[in-house]
Amino acid sequence: MENEAKHEAAKRLKAIEEELNSSAEEKAKDIISLAMQRFAGSYTGERTVSVVNLPNDDMKGRIIGREGRNIRSLELRTGVDLIIDDTPETVVVSSLNPIRREVARISLERLIEDGRIHPARIEEIVEEVEKDIKKEIQKAGEEAVFDLGIPNMHPELIHHVGRLKYRTSYSQNILSHSIEVAFICGMLASEIGFDSKLARRAGLMHDIGKSVDHEIEGSHIDIGTDLVTKYGEPAEIIDACAKGHDPQPQGVLPLLVQAADAISAARPGARRETYEAYIKRIQDIEDIALTFHGVEKCYAIQAGREVRVIVESGVINDEEGAVLSHEIAKKIEKEVAYPGQIKVTVIREVRSIAYAS
Repeated sequence: MENEAKHEAAKRLKAIEEELNSSAEEKAKDIISLAMQRFAGSYTGERTVSVVNLPNDDMKGRIIGREGRNIRSLELRTGVDLIIDDTPETVVVSSLNPIRREVARISLERLIEDGRIHPARIEEIVEEVEKDIKKEIQKAGEEAVFDLGIPNMHPELIHHVGRLKYRTSYSQNILSHSIEVAFICGMLASEIGFDSKLARRAGLMHDIGKSVDHEIEGSHIDIGTDLVTKYGEPAEIIDACAKGHDPQPQGVLPLLVQAADAISAARPGARRETYEAYIKRIQDIEDIALTFHGVEKCYAIQAGREVRVIVESGVINDEEGAVLSHEIAKKIEKEVAYPGQIKVTVIREVRSIAYAS
């Protein structure tokens, strides 16, 4: 009877696993689509629009112009959408392209300050702003390359580095992130006796594809690999760009880039929140876990992405440990606001100690 029960249980378990595997993909799509719906509005608003304040509401009429000629001219020249609604003393500049949006924002501010708003003046101002932005991009790229001590880089590639100044990822400026990754990568390389200059170069290039990923089809990894190949970067840099985001990268340089990227992204305050908010969130997570019966110690690690809960082996058994991890996760979901996912790991260990005298 015992053998038959085990056999039936094994069959039932296999059937459950097959059912879960068949429904897992559909469930995952539902979860992802729900998350996208929840965050799309706020994220899109923050990342795709700029707000220009007006001295008074009369300025809206002047920006629109007779029969809408001024607003049409500005939209056509900059490639953005200008939203003029009932919001007092405000014009919204909307575009997925951050550089176009910045050109339109600065042009509009200069036109308002100048007071002469007509198609010919709009054309003139936009042209001036585009030149200024281009110079600023080139200057930002040259400063980054100079600060990192990276010689012999193609001017077009330096320009692409500068374009990262107008890109963000998880609220982290990509140029600042790339420079930080480059410095960390260089430090790690020098510690293990690897070429630190080559490592800094690879660190700066690891997200270079994001400078044009909104203009060219494909992932930023493929785009970045094509860019560094096109502009004659060494084979090691090309390899690091191609493999730096792999789950299991092969080679020393891709591993260094991946480690430096993780350190820069996961450090307190790097993404989305201030240092004080980060500390409070970590404390809240640990406090929630400590409220459960049988929990001995709790540590929030990986910048709050994982919680390790150590339980008393005499109070919590293995089955209760599995239940406890789900209960802690549910309570964190309910009480703490956090970006991404938090992994809850319950650790139960039995120690047998004896003394020989």
